[in-house]
Amino acid sequence: MHKISLLLALALSPVLLAAPPSSKPKPTPPATFRLDSLAGLDIINVKAEPATYRGKRSVRLLQSTADPASSDPQKESIAILKDSDFKDGTIEAEMAGGPRQGATPDMRGFVGIAFRTQDHGGRFECFYVRFTNGRADDQLRRNHSVQYISHPEFPWERFRKENPGVYESYTDLEAGAWTKIKIVVAGSKARLYINGADQPCLIVNDLKLGDSHGPIALWIGDDTDAYFSNLTIK
Repeated sequence: MHKISLLLALALSPVLLAAPPSSKPKPTPPATFRLDSLAGLDIINVKAEPATYRGKRSVRLLQSTADPASSDPQKESIAILKDSDFKDGTIEAEMAGGPRQGATPDMRGFVGIAFRTQDHGGRFECFYVRFTNGRADDQLRRNHSVQYISHPEFPWERFRKENPGVYESYTDLEAGAWTKIKIVVAGSKARLYINGADQPCLIVNDLKLGDSHGPIALWIGDDTDAYFSNLTIK
């Protein structure tokens, strides 16, 4: 009896030992864009050049409404990362900037990251900062330090009129300093973190393009001089 049990156990042992392969998908390795040249960028409505800024190799974007070559009102000023396709996950980058030299006093230095870009930059989600608002003496300006927009149907003007205070918020910013930005996206929700903070400074629970996907892009607003470096997608 014991001999039969032993033979049966030996016969079944390969089945028991051969565990089924895991059905859990392997995590996608991070994709890193050093942004030390213009290679792989689709430049739209903005001047771009490789640069070294405060010790970092970077891509410089310059937008001037005084320059007809980079002031088409029908187009946003962006540089699309052609090899990216982002749906859900985390985007991290370093950026710096402020108003361009000679800009009017109402320019703030608008610098951000667009994601889920579609139609060659015709549609996208975006988080951006207004660099000179972060340490302004006017509290209302401080409250407009970070912003979410969804181009083209939901610019900041519409949000501020229809949902004041919901799609923008305060965070500490220093104009011209390298600033870390992190965007975490899941479905129709996104969170913005600045300079390694544990808590987001802005939460959006209803991304206007819905559960979509598309390339990531560097974005700047009117009369802005900005630098981008070390973008990673996780």
